[in-house]
Amino acid sequence: MSAKTSPEEPLPIRSVLQMVAQWINRLGTVWVEGQITELTARGGTVFLTLRDPVANVSARVTCSRGVYEASLPRPVDGARVVMHVKPDFWVNKGSFAFTAMEIRPVGVGELLARLERLRRLIVAEGLTNADRKRRLPFLPSTIGLVCGRDSAAERDVIENARRRWPAVRFKVEPVAVQGPYAVGEVTEALRRLDADREVDVIIVTRGGGSLEDLLPFSDESLVRAVAACRTPVVSAIGHEQDSPLIDLVADVRASTPTDAAKKVVPDVGEQLALVRQLRDRGRRVLGGWLDREISWLRSVQSRPSLADPVRELDRRAEQVDALRERARRCLGSSLDRSADSLEHLRARLVALSPAATMERGYAIVQRPSGEVVRLAGEVKPGDELTIRFPDDRISVTATST
Repeated sequence: MSAKTSPEEPLPIRSVLQMVAQWINRLGTVWVEGQITELTARGGTVFLTLRDPVANVSARVTCSRGVYEASLPRPVDGARVVMHVKPDFWVNKGSFAFTAMEIRPVGVGELLARLERLRRLIVAEGLTNADRKRRLPFLPSTIGLVCGRDSAAERDVIENARRRWPAVRFKVEPVAVQGPYAVGEVTEALRRLDADREVDVIIVTRGGGSLEDLLPFSDESLVRAVAACRTPVVSAIGHEQDSPLIDLVADVRASTPTDAAKKVVPDVGEQLALVRQLRDRGRRVLGGWLDREISWLRSVQSRPSLADPVRELDRRAEQVDALRERARRCLGSSLDRSADSLEHLRARLVALSPAATMERGYAIVQRPSGEVVRLAGEVKPGDELTIRFPDDRISVTATST
């Protein structure tokens, strides 16, 4: 509600405070969660501050000693609790506080159940998929390190990394790694390092601790900030058995801060040994290839054709001469046989010729056309015939047959 006021008609401060008190009283009761700090008891009243587990926000809370002692186990500084509170505003002092009517400690089982629900959510959104994971650079020039101030985790990472590769550089972001400020500081440090182009990889680390100590690294806002980083992120929180939720979305999970240094920075000794092994292997492979080629070349050089080229030409010339002589002999023999056959054929033809026949005492009877008369029945009376002898011929006329 608002009141009409002006410089000429202002409201008394008591009226304004009463209006604020009336508005707050209408809010009723509410269940809230937070972490107890600054717990004190005076007389029958207990005073404490309830901090938000993530944001840097807190509020004053009072309760009767009976309400405080009814909570078992009794809350102490740093404990996470759920309270049923009623907002109150004291007009006389203009101050605000909550009055607690019931306090319930948040047990480990409930915390684990909440973490499991958040784990299922980020898995369902695909933030833990392997295809989202980025490969770490082989040799980062600059490593961003998010860690506690002057912590053992910081010393472990830096000392082990420089022992493996002395030239490695770090940009360290010291932050609170537990308590109500941890989530905000770690998230902001991540954003600064992710925006720095010189940083090739980011390590988020802290030593071991209880479930409550490591809760900031399972906060949803921090988990999503890690998943949104463009720079590869290595999570090295606690020990091997600890598993905060940023381990699931980080690109690489290291079991300890020392393990993170080993995963991010190569060992110069191992790399030099690998280079020597590869060089030796290359030398052996190349040497073996050269030996094989030299052996082949020597075997080729030892062949007669290359050892004494003129001798090989002479040998080939001898082969050509032998083949030519062989061909000449074959052709001559073939010609001789053909000549003999021709002479034999000629002799046969001469022996079978009409002249040869007449030389043996025979005569040939021919018609004027030259046709030879072979049978007497072919001659008719009156046919003009010629009778040929070896040295002469006569003409006759057939009178009878």
